Amino acid sequence: MTLLERLGVHAVSGYRPGLAGTVLEEARLHLADSVGAWIAAGAIDEGRALRRFDSGTAFSARVALNCALARLSEVDDVHLASGTTPGGIVVPAALTVGAAFGARGADLAAAIAVGYDLMTRLGAALGGPTILYRGIWPTYLTAPFAVAGVTARLLGLDGGRAAHALAIALAFASPGVGRQSGASMSRWLAVGEAARRGVAAALSAQAGFTGDLNLIEGDFFPGVYHALPDVGALAEALDERPSLAETSFKPWCAAKQTMAPVQALREIIGEGVPLVEMTKLTVGVPFPYLKMIDHGVAPGERSSFLTSVSFQMAQFAFDPNASINPRQTRDALPPELAQFMAKISVAPDQDLLRHFPQSWPALLAVETSRGRREKLVFHVPGDPERPFDRLQVAAKFWRLVKPLIGEPQTDELLALCFSVVEEEGKPAVLLEAVERAVSALAA
Repeated sequence: MTLLERLGVHAVSGYRPGLAGTVLEEARLHLADSVGAWIAAGAIDEGRALRRFDSGTAFSARVALNCALARLSEVDDVHLASGTTPGGIVVPAALTVGAAFGARGADLAAAIAVGYDLMTRLGAALGGPTILYRGIWPTYLTAPFAVAGVTARLLGLDGGRAAHALAIALAFASPGVGRQSGASMSRWLAVGEAARRGVAAALSAQAGFTGDLNLIEGDFFPGVYHALPDVGALAEALDERPSLAETSFKPWCAAKQTMAPVQALREIIGEGVPLVEMTKLTVGVPFPYLKMIDHGVAPGERSSFLTSVSFQMAQFAFDPNASINPRQTRDALPPELAQFMAKISVAPDQDLLRHFPQSWPALLAVETSRGRREKLVFHVPGDPERPFDRLQVAAKFWRLVKPLIGEPQTDELLALCFSVVEEEGKPAVLLEAVERAVSALAA
């Protein structure tokens, strides 16, 4: 049996006859978290631009739009070892496909669980956190694969057809979108289309089309991507190591690579070190992502704000509540933020490299008028080592969604998110409520 055949069987049979309690709860929490990100994205300019762009009326076009919205929020979850962001792709795809085919809540939960497994295992097998800095976007590359597995599960395909769906999805995949900038990047259109290709792969397999089931063992990845897949990372102990439990929630909106430095600053401030006494701040990080976060900001270019560690640290220092908002672009920086950013420098830390990519750590050194303080952070709140529970997911959801749609609708949506994964839950009801909320924000 090839790896794709084994993964195809897992896609359609994994977690039967039902999810264990811990996996079901993780599915519930990550679904709610992803829906919060999805709705929040509808209120920012990039989300409105996506809504205005008409890519068709078929349900696969809805998959593309919904996945693009959830992913562009940059407040969706992230799996560190694979460098992928599964919730922004798997959850909207599962909910949209499930609603289209009348799935029950239990089917939705299982599809989400196997979707997370497929995306994160493929990303980890290909060295996602490393190939990211070669210009390969791991989430974009693995999105068709994960969505094909989700769709195969919800269509009720057998293991053989599901394997061909996965093979076709790999053939449909694309490695990257270049280094884009600007207010309306086609990056988000692209990741939505990647999800749509996953749906097409599953539907084509259902119709009898076949793919190369030896793509992983053969020379496809070494030849095309110059990457040799780690077979163990792909298929070992599939039902015993659900990726849902290994996936981090983001505690606020930013590139994950900036979060350990911000958390370190947060803890130093919490220990009583005033901002006015800080004269110099030095951030040490593993060198693979130093260049990604060591830069200033460009007015009107949201991605530069989300990936700038100096901006993220300054924003937290002066306005902690602003960090949750996906709309962080500013036309001009307040003087106090610019002055604080000028005190921050970033340097590679060779010792931290041994912890990467299982952890994305930072060592922050703060010089003050009274001496030097250091803080080493390996994990931030929301990581599996500092996990979110239902109350923390709900609190994040409320912070994201209530300012946009009000208290009664937020309460209703969160209740739907938490209940939809039960046996008789109705994905179509939740999808309608989410799309209605996003449409109202885009109006």
